[in-house]
Amino acid sequence: MDLEQLNDIANRMVAHGQGILAADESTGTIKKRFDTIGIESTQDSRRDWREMLFRTQPAMNDCISGVILYDETIRQKAADGTPLVELIAASGAVPGIKVDTGAKDLAGAPGEKVTEGLDGLRDRLNEYHQIGARFAKWRAVIDIGREGDDSIPSPYCVDVNMHALARYAALCQEAGIVPIVEPEVLMDGDHGIERCYEVTEYGLKALYKALYDQGVELEGTILKPNMIIAGKTCADQASVEEVADMTVQCLANCVPAAVPGIAFLSGGQSDEEATAHLNAMNAAYDLPWPLTFSYGRALQAAPLKAWGGQNVEAGQAAFNHRARMNSLAAKGEWNAELEKAG
Repeated sequence: MDLEQLNDIANRMVAHGQGILAADESTGTIKKRFDTIGIESTQDSRRDWREMLFRTQPAMNDCISGVILYDETIRQKAADGTPLVELIAASGAVPGIKVDTGAKDLAGAPGEKVTEGLDGLRDRLNEYHQIGARFAKWRAVIDIGREGDDSIPSPYCVDVNMHALARYAALCQEAGIVPIVEPEVLMDGDHGIERCYEVTEYGLKALYKALYDQGVELEGTILKPNMIIAGKTCADQASVEEVADMTVQCLANCVPAAVPGIAFLSGGQSDEEATAHLNAMNAAYDLPWPLTFSYGRALQAAPLKAWGGQNVEAGQAAFNHRARMNSLAAKGEWNAELEKAG
């Protein structure tokens, strides 16, 4: 393992004013997205959609530092024969790969999940490195019980997920790949913001203990956490300032300063909410790590609708706008008037 090289890649991934495009939807997930615009999901249509994003300028050059790919996509070539990983690298962004195989039911814990994918991971990582991936992503899913049920998440669920994240991270570093560790506390449900804080803090502390125990070098990792936010069906939704304040407080309590950067998931927030929350954190706080974005739907929903399967110019215009808004938020320079101007 070359820690200096891993640290250099990690720092590139959280470069000032840039963030990560999560384009790693599974074939099943992207079919659901395509269904909303009436487009058949085929290898070619999936390629065309992602190629359009990866060729978008100035977004890819100025706002996107890395792209998370799916196994199919990292092997695909653009319509002109150029490998998609080369398109991404040519824009200055780092190609990455999703390596988990999804959240499955956790034995002995009804209603809870554990993320799988460790079997054969060493060989897969070595292959992905040869293809061009320089970072990877693994997502753990932590749910919160409904109607005040504080038995979910169980300590068992949190521990097995954080243990798997640390095993994945150690294998990534061995292969010369920067691991994004993503312990997502879901915003589904009726819990308040305080409960989200409590569960997120518990999970992050368990994560960093597992990473330490398994010898993962924090300087060669990126954290991809949820923001501290009330559940979708909670009657009491917090203000932008409260979300920012509680998220920063939680991270300050849990995340070592050695971590090169934090790239938030959007987790079901609307496009503008995800941008506003990120901006509020960067505008108001001086922190030991850069805070940026690693958004999927919050970067892609507007471009997908504008593209509609054929209108490349409109799709790229929408992607340029969303990427620029989030780039400004990563610098604490966004405001709602800029949204309207776009």
